[in-house]
Formats: sequence, structure tokens, C-alpha cells
Amino acid sequence: MTVLRMRGPAGSFSDWRSDDFRSSSVAARAADIYSAFLDPNVKAIITVIGGFNCNQLLSHLDYELIRKNPKIFCGYSDITALQNAIFAKTGLVTYSGPHYSTFGMKQRFDFTLEHFVRCLFEEGPIVLKASANWSDDAWYAKQDDRNFLPNPGYTVLNSGEAEGTILGGNLCTFNLLHGTPFMPGLKNSILFLEDDEAVGPYSPMEFDRNLQSILHQPGADAILGVVIGRFQKKSAVTDDLLRQIIASKHELLGKPVVSGVDFGHTDPLITFPIGGTARISANTQGASIRILEH
Repeated sequence: MTVLRMRGPAGSFSDWRSDDFRSSSVAARAADIYSAFLDPNVKAIITVIGGFNCNQLLSHLDYELIRKNPKIFCGYSDITALQNAIFAKTGLVTYSGPHYSTFGMKQRFDFTLEHFVRCLFEEGPIVLKASANWSDDAWYAKQDDRNFLPNPGYTVLNSGEAEGTILGGNLCTFNLLHGTPFMPGLKNSILFLEDDEAVGPYSPMEFDRNLQSILHQPGADAILGVVIGRFQKKSAVTDDLLRQIIASKHELLGKPVVSGVDFGHTDPLITFPIGGTARISANTQGASIRILEH
């Protein structure tokens, strides 16, 4: 597996080249993507970490080149923009899962690794199970000093059953695609959504308005269900507030909505396919989430 690295203007690799916006030029980043997709020895592309302004690249990429050279493309957070754009323009399934940097985690990485392997390298349906514990510690700073909390499991916010195409990832990044040719169609979709750094007293309102923005998009009436990733420890988004937010969305009436799933900016992480297929069954007894095609 190969990691994308920043390339200097002359085409030679330059370690950690960065401008005032903590990135390299659009041309350099696009060249890295092309070189990875064109190299027959590269079987998978794993992002090192999120790229805050990666949506700058969307109108500069050759999607036909990407379509003709399909590769595993995996990462999460800001990479959401690239992942959904690639699926929208090429039909290539991409993967929301660990960054390359995540593989440096020492403690309790087994759940993340297991789901990464199952989604990318094995066949057959995947039945998602909640992790036993979770954390959002800055593990990269203090590997041996971590605080894991018991995982209460999934929360059913709306009952219902649905089977559809997985779209989404990081909510505010996904919304950057609205009104552009890089936004995938929402018809018959199941949205997997998480919010990063949703902390402070305004975080519930931020999640609410970002979710509402999706529900105002063309085709949103044909969204079939929503799966919400776990919020961070300092988040003001509670189960009670989530219930109120979802209850206020008439667009989601009768459609399954489940929260507390192992993805987002906490650990451990599942890996799920953007463009794959999921089935949700949610009722007063609990929730079942299956990834059918990946």
C-alpha cells in the first residue's frame, strides 16, 4: 500500500512541503494522485491524515484516468470531499476508514484493523457490532496514557428498515459538495454522517443545520436512512438532543436513524464503503447494521 506524499513544483518528492494554508499546491497534490492511480504497483492509496482544503482539487482531477485505473482509496474526515466526488464522477467505491497515521496506534487497535481487513480484503456481508470501549484521546501524543470509556452501543432515534447506497462521511465536509457536479445523487441512499470537533454549546445547532442542509438538497426525499457516528467526549450533542433534532426532520419520518456507531473522530473505527450497500433495521429492541456490498 502506498501513501500519498506532497510533491514539489519540479515533480520531485519534497517531504512535508507546506504553504501558508498547510498544504502544497493544487498541481502538486493532483500530480501525486495521478501518479498513485497510474502506478500498476500501487494497489491501495491510504491518506496520511485529513486534508482540510482537499476540495480545491475536485475541478482539477482527471476522473476518466481514475475510472480506468481503479484502486482502493481510504481515509476519513476531510477526505470525505474527494471520496464522494470520485464516486459521483466515476462510480468507483472508496472507503471511509483509518488514515495511514492511525496504524501507529499502540493500544486497542485490533477492532479498527479487523474492520479494515474485513471491508477491504474479504468478501461477504459484514454485520457491524459496537466496540466494547472507545476514546478520543490524543493517542499520538501519549500512547501509554489513555482513557477508554465503556461503549453503551447504538441508539435508535427512528425505527424502520432500509437498504441503499452508502454516502457521506464527515458532515460539514460532505456539505461542501452541495450545488456542485461532484455531489453524488441522494436517491436510495443511506447517509453515514459524523461531525468533527463538535464541541461547545453551539455544537447541537451546528449538527442540526448541517443535517438540514442535506435534507434540502435535490433528491433528499429519497434518502432511505441515516447512520450517525459517535461524537467526541467534549461534545454538547447528547442522545436527548439528537432525538429532538431527528424528530424535527419531517423528511426522515418513518426512516431508520441510528447513532453512536464506531466512526468519526473517536477510536476505534469501522471501515465502510462510500458507494457500497448497507441494510439497516432499527426498532425498540435495538439496531442491526449490515454492509452488504463493499
